[in-house]
Amino acid sequence: MLNQFSRTQLIYGKDTMDRFAQSRVAVFGIGGVGGYVVEALARSGIGAMDLIDDDRVCLTNINRQILATRKTVGQYKVDVARDRVKDINPDCEIRTYKTFYLPETQDQFDFRDYDYVVDAIDTVTGKLAIVENAKKAGVPVISSMGAGNKTDPAAFEVADLYETSVCPLAKVMRRECRKRGIDSLKVVYSKEKPIRPLEDMSISCRTHCICPPGTVRKCTERRDIPGSTAFVPSVVGLIIAGEVLNDIAGV
Repeated sequence: MLNQFSRTQLIYGKDTMDRFAQSRVAVFGIGGVGGYVVEALARSGIGAMDLIDDDRVCLTNINRQILATRKTVGQYKVDVARDRVKDINPDCEIRTYKTFYLPETQDQFDFRDYDYVVDAIDTVTGKLAIVENAKKAGVPVISSMGAGNKTDPAAFEVADLYETSVCPLAKVMRRECRKRGIDSLKVVYSKEKPIRPLEDMSISCRTHCICPPGTVRKCTERRDIPGSTAFVPSVVGLIIAGEVLNDIAGV
């Protein structure tokens, strides 16, 4: 019967589409990368997703995050993502967590519930906790390396973490994963050298912060506020989604 996934079924076949519908994927981080992961998984017929992010949509997200529009500024990203997924596939089961994933909050999640885990956060301690818990549960995991301060979407590739080079985040992750006995990790990364972001105070969050009162984690707390484009995080997110779908399909 014709449905919203019929064109995808022409590629994968009905058995694989049934497998997608029976799969639960956890996406940690619903920002520039994670938002596009969620979008592609929803449009491909994944039947259940856990969405984890404690952040709200900010005006400065609009340049690159698919969930960010003038109408969604100030809303929780996981709530916006849930509503968007439901508009695409009302049958998709969504669980949302307004949680900043760190070792202190990891007990909220049982990784054995998942068929696949996506790490799209940018905090090293959180990334390591996600990878460790996925590995312990025997669940496939894919991790996004640095996508900020880059302009070449064609430079991103899929590799094992220990085969990466140039990317500063991948370097830190290699060292920390080695300490923890993690001997492999599928990642998406780029050899493009990051651009140093401008310190333009006329448009800087440091001097024009618009975070709502009570915001716990402000970008101004970072050493550098990364620059980004509309076309780099989206490509990373779609590459990750493609890997998840092909791995579930057994392609």
